[in-house]
Amino acid sequence: MQTLTDVKTKFTKETYLYWYELMLLLRRFEEKAGQLYGMQKIRGFCHLYIGQEAIAAAAMTATKPGDKFITAYRDHALAIAKGISAKECMAELYGKATGCSKGKGGSMHFFSKEHGFFGGHGIVGAQIGTGAGLAFAEQYLGTQNAVLCFFGDGAARQGMLHETFNMAMLWKLPVVFICENNHYAMGTSVERTSNVLDIYKLADAYEMPADSIDGMSCEAVHEGIERAINRARENGGPTLLEIKTYRYRGHSMSDPAKYRTKEEVEEYKERDPLTLVLNTLQKNKWINDAELEAINERVKNEVEESVKFAEESPWPSDDELLKDVYIQQDYPFIVD
Repeated sequence: MQTLTDVKTKFTKETYLYWYELMLLLRRFEEKAGQLYGMQKIRGFCHLYIGQEAIAAAAMTATKPGDKFITAYRDHALAIAKGISAKECMAELYGKATGCSKGKGGSMHFFSKEHGFFGGHGIVGAQIGTGAGLAFAEQYLGTQNAVLCFFGDGAARQGMLHETFNMAMLWKLPVVFICENNHYAMGTSVERTSNVLDIYKLADAYEMPADSIDGMSCEAVHEGIERAINRARENGGPTLLEIKTYRYRGHSMSDPAKYRTKEEVEEYKERDPLTLVLNTLQKNKWINDAELEAINERVKNEVEESVKFAEESPWPSDDELLKDVYIQQDYPFIVD
């Protein structure tokens, strides 16, 4: 059996540096978003990705630019990883016109066709069917692109999942279904809501390949996604990956997370993906203190610039209210 040490030898210094700087940016962006939410600069719902960064970072190294991402409402980190700027993302959190969804989507509805990021969906499980639809489009157009469709452990109990799994297997769609299992659907543990505790086993009913992945390890996530996405590109159809991860904050900013113990949280913090990747860099002498400080400074500046950009950006104008509702510009049923 291949060990994690064997896997690590496959990745270069540049890969680890990429993972670390990207994860640090995602962590600092989310920490700043939480702070600004407390200051009421950001309103509405706000779900932070803190603790789950290894999935976003490794998904990027395992995919190609043409591949599409679609996810649920915990979407900030995946959007930034896919290429939407921190400025556009922060402006969207502020509800400003310069945001990636023109200030109309807010935290849960980041979007960028240009970068292949298709949301940001607030309805639990809705993106599972849409993700398969994106994969059908790629198959129909004859591209070699695949789709990563992310959802949480709570969405695994939605009927949409089963309908979509059946159709995706029947049509051999190029989609990788990724369950980011952070163990709690809002405040409810998997054990209280599912008879099947190993979510990847749900794929068995459809004879879909599946795997369970350590979501705190960039190496493991990269390897798992790479295997699945190669299968998708080679007309092998979909895969279900249950990536076991952990969020260090509550479900949303309004959640004090009293349903879990401090000891449990601290146990997972000992496996913080940022620390693990930094340890690898330092152990191999791939980074020195000056280089580490330079990364910290770059990330700090990028986050600060995103806040400045959001603060100084204009609000959407009143005439934006009925725009982007329908793609047809002269849709006849819009009335004053």
